[in-house]
Amino acid sequence: FITGPDVVKAVTGEEITQNGLGGADVHAETSGVAHFAYDDEETCIAEVRYLLSLLPQNNRTTPPRVRCSDPVDRRCEVLADLVPADGHQPYDMTKVIEEIVDDGEYLEVHERWARNVVCALARLDGEVVGIVANQPQALAGVLDIEASEKAARFVQWCDSFNVPLVTLVDVPGFLPGVGQEQGGIIRHGAKLLYAYCNATVPRVSLILRKAYGGAYIVMDSQPIGADLTYAWPTNEIAVMGAEGAANVVFRRQIAEADDPEAMRQKVVKEYRAELMHPYYAAERGLVDDVIDPADTREVLVRALAMLRTKHADLPSRKHGNPPQ
Repeated sequence: FITGPDVVKAVTGEEITQNGLGGADVHAETSGVAHFAYDDEETCIAEVRYLLSLLPQNNRTTPPRVRCSDPVDRRCEVLADLVPADGHQPYDMTKVIEEIVDDGEYLEVHERWARNVVCALARLDGEVVGIVANQPQALAGVLDIEASEKAARFVQWCDSFNVPLVTLVDVPGFLPGVGQEQGGIIRHGAKLLYAYCNATVPRVSLILRKAYGGAYIVMDSQPIGADLTYAWPTNEIAVMGAEGAANVVFRRQIAEADDPEAMRQKVVKEYRAELMHPYYAAERGLVDDVIDPADTREVLVRALAMLRTKHADLPSRKHGNPPQ
């Protein structure tokens, strides 16, 4: 977080002229320097107080836990309606977060920057958690350079202050394009991979729908050390979507067929049936359990309770060697 009298103006939404820093929009939306931006001081101060209520006194203690009146076993029936089964339809991931967390309250960090990923602090059964989630409403939830850096920084921050991590996955991949490639999307994506692998706090991930390619790996997948991984029945863990995979893997068969379109539809259907059915991930050991979406809150709370006493030591070394 930024400190100083000029940045107070940025956080409250006033324009800055001193030192040529520009307005709050530049900090909050373009550069990602300001974590929070508000229209008035009253709201800003209230949110600062809420933020402080979620933080530990220092890095050697745990965040304050509070008594929760929201039932642990509260069923989240609306989640099935909030998240369309059709992977091509967008939805608002913040609505999913509201339904899962205590009393629907959360504090989003960098809300106006890299909106294709959501980073938020919330509570589950009174315990503070850090939530990292893809946002299908923005760029279909893909990971790009800014989203990777935003999520990596948040994961490292949570690990620094003993905040458990919950990752909600619905990612179709990394954003393609010359600009992303020239900007080093793989190098920046590796920052998120490094952050998760280096984290010693409890880590629970949940796959809602798509989990494709390398983006799935870096979103706290089981292969990189997630403590517990769950999935909804709509999950699709694969290198890519069925249509794209069929066009690559069965390109020759489709081209040589008398009716290429009929052949393409046939192989897509077979690919979905054999490799992308709901329990394929569990059969391959990629998830620990396939759960009813309505049980999501209870499953996450009980998973975190089981991991509360987790203790992990990093290898002895002078310092890490993160991607730059």
